Amino acid sequence: MQTLSIRDILEEKEAGLDLELLAGAPGLETLISLPRIQKPGLALAGFGDSLHPDRIQVLGSTELSFLANMPADEAEKRMRELCQRRVCCLIVTKNQPIPKFLVEQAESFGTPLLRTRLLSSDFISLLTRFLEERLLPTSTLHGVLVDVLGIGVLIQGKSGIGKSECALELVLRGYRLVADDVIRVRFKLPSVIFGEGMDLLHYHMEIRGLGILNIKHLFGVSSVRERKKIDLVVELVKWGDDKDCDRHGLDETTYQLHGVELPYVRIPVAPGRNIGTIVEVAARNQLLKEMGYHSAREFQGLLEKRMAEAAHLHAHSIIGENLE
Repeated sequence: MQTLSIRDILEEKEAGLDLELLAGAPGLETLISLPRIQKPGLALAGFGDSLHPDRIQVLGSTELSFLANMPADEAEKRMRELCQRRVCCLIVTKNQPIPKFLVEQAESFGTPLLRTRLLSSDFISLLTRFLEERLLPTSTLHGVLVDVLGIGVLIQGKSGIGKSECALELVLRGYRLVADDVIRVRFKLPSVIFGEGMDLLHYHMEIRGLGILNIKHLFGVSSVRERKKIDLVVELVKWGDDKDCDRHGLDETTYQLHGVELPYVRIPVAPGRNIGTIVEVAARNQLLKEMGYHSAREFQGLLEKRMAEAAHLHAHSIIGENLE
């Protein structure tokens, strides 16, 4: 399970969260594991069972106005009850003035109290996106990821079978390399898998006999991209090991990654076969399927119709005109 500390969120600069620490520094090492955020309005109103302490609590204008309209001792009591639940973090939006009792309670319980200049809606959107990027499941796998006609094609296979050479041919055709050799895979809600290159290997590809090539420098920035949704998994197998390869296109096999079922095809590799072309056609075929057109099923329907017509004519010729 991925985790992230409140200190990591506070020190994050690229996400544009613009946070400052006001109190509760001892709680900065608290870890969170869910990319979910809560506004604790119901908890402040006395419905404490609705509170999820493991979620970051965002206090906007509504929450602070609600506290300001309470008697001071009652507002302090509500905040004390909130902090006693050991919430992981409190964040005030819109650079609003912080009531003294709020700072005191956060400091007393070691609850990190942060503030941002952003509006609540904007901040929640940015923070949710950041947490999803950092907290949802990730893994690494061996292969090549290429963007072909907007279809993210993950090419897999044993070492030396020609994955990188296939990807290089696709790049020469104008398609875009995402990652070669090691791919970092991220799950993103609701059920999407993204792939991206590792920092050190970004834009690089190994071609046996040539060594390490920088695809971005060789073919320009239009030949690469940072990350891509994975839409299709292609496994290259040696000719002769292709007993399970689909011959008619009717089988809908899938590849499971982080619980997501992805379309999957196996392509035999042999001298004389243009694998780049076959992979490109596989991507075009997947694009058609996503648009609701299935070539193999259409052909099967035409074939069954023709067979039914032939059977009817044959029966008619034997039985005669009285066939119902």
